Amino acid sequence: MAGSHLIFMKSVAIELNAGNVTESERWERLTARERLSAYLELTKPRITFLIVLTAAAGFCLAARGALDYAVLVHAMIGIALLSSGIATLNQYMERDLDALMRRTLSRPLPSGKLAPAEAFVFGMGLTVAAEVYLALLVNPLTALLGLSVIAGYLLLYTPLKTRSSLSTVVGAFPGAMPPLMGWTAARGEAGLEAWILFAILFLWQFPHFLAIAWMYREDYGRAGILMLPVVEPEGRVTGQQIVMCTLMLVPVSLLPTLMGISGSIYFAGALVLGLLFLYVSISAALSRSRQQARRLLLASVLYLPLLFLLMVLNR
Repeated sequence: MAGSHLIFMKSVAIELNAGNVTESERWERLTARERLSAYLELTKPRITFLIVLTAAAGFCLAARGALDYAVLVHAMIGIALLSSGIATLNQYMERDLDALMRRTLSRPLPSGKLAPAEAFVFGMGLTVAAEVYLALLVNPLTALLGLSVIAGYLLLYTPLKTRSSLSTVVGAFPGAMPPLMGWTAARGEAGLEAWILFAILFLWQFPHFLAIAWMYREDYGRAGILMLPVVEPEGRVTGQQIVMCTLMLVPVSLLPTLMGISGSIYFAGALVLGLLFLYVSISAALSRSRQQARRLLLASVLYLPLLFLLMVLNR
């Protein structure tokens, strides 16, 4: 009994000491590799990869004749830096909200892996570097579109998330910019074809993000983030918006063929992908279950890169 009591007292002491660890001590305990990993996590690599992928598609579709690979590489580096910087600054702005949600509790700022000031300096550095890079090595129009993404995402969308469910609509505008920026990087102008690519990504975001919001509505509600499934927990309006936007996406996704951006193989593939995506959307809207929302999220993640890849291959 005495031995077990001693072990218990030691464990309590360890827990108390752990609770008294200062920020500087926590910082010192992190290895250089752990800190590098935390900085990388701030950039949201998977989202940045998807953004760069759609931007590259926009560039390839806009290119006349042979691709200018030097400009392509510069454009993708600039857009990747911009996406990483915005993601970092977004987490800096929402660090208190992230601490209230299970799905974001382990992020670098709420977990204490990095200090807020470190994230702010890192995010600002990436964002400014991206704008300078795009302006000097790509073209001013693409850099200007980048500024609109910064303003729309950080100054409008992020603060609006705790004020109105319309934040999803507002955030969809900067979120749809990557293929448009890719297009302007190649041509230095944005014609009707570029806005069709913008419209595809704009509509795609609603089933994608509403699926995430439905899956984590309790988390969002706990943090006071007014996503539609939080405001309307029955899910009827959420389901209607998912189906409506996917239904509009199907014909819009066929426009690249009608506008001469891509060919007939793309048209057939886009129609099949769109109908499959619509089927999953209707299923999610009818069931309003977490499992179906997860299926919809997976379908959206597969749909977008396949659609743009097919568009580029059949350009």
